Amino acid sequence: MLIHLSSWPEIDARLKSGGVLSKTVVVPIGSNEQHGPTGLLGTDWLCPEIIAHAAEKTNDDIVVTPTFNIGMAQHHLAFPGTITLRPSTFMAAIADWVSSLTRHGFERIYFLNGHGGNVATIEAAFAEIYAEWSFTPEPWAERPPFILKLRNWWDLPGVQKFCEEMFPVGHGSHATPSEIAVTYAAYPDRVKTATYEPKIAPNGPICDANDYRARFPDGRIGSDPAQASPEKGQQIIDKALPALIEDLTAFATEVLPVA
Repeated sequence: MLIHLSSWPEIDARLKSGGVLSKTVVVPIGSNEQHGPTGLLGTDWLCPEIIAHAAEKTNDDIVVTPTFNIGMAQHHLAFPGTITLRPSTFMAAIADWVSSLTRHGFERIYFLNGHGGNVATIEAAFAEIYAEWSFTPEPWAERPPFILKLRNWWDLPGVQKFCEEMFPVGHGSHATPSEIAVTYAAYPDRVKTATYEPKIAPNGPICDANDYRARFPDGRIGSDPAQASPEKGQQIIDKALPALIEDLTAFATEVLPVA
């Protein structure tokens, strides 16, 4: 079930259905930022959205929110088309999403992330949200009526290894052929080509926006995205689907210890 394509009575009924995943919801989250000369700017939010939507089509019990598509991308701002939030804004927005979803009865909120630069701030946002409950006075009888989970799509069991085996040379860490291939599988009419040198981009640290552009003029880090294809992207999606469903089900059915 996709929340944005559902009516409120449908969501209400799903929450009351008593199914294994009835009170669990997936939030695809990413970033809108440059991905080299051939990668779509939406790559980091498209990948989790593509995988989550494909899982929902496979298993109708899965509930997916609209995609949280703007994240932490200030280091990419020297490249046109990048849009970013400040860390404080990002954290506040995550807190509001969680408050909105839990108000209606969702108890397990699974953030499927597509941008490594989001991780630290999402984890900090989770810590702030939990702090509201951790500081309750004795006897600490209450616990949050929800659990939050962060999972990068490439960290789903077996996926990263599969991608590295598919692209043993030139996978890199940004504008990777694996992430670009996933977007090409979903949008084959948007496949891009470009001439770039060197074939495999250099590696190095990420600092501020202007320093990033100076170190990595075309935006790639350690990658050769020309290896990406819609066919390879579909293979990655097919690998990620069962891993996501298994991970999501385990999260939904985890029995919490008694305090």
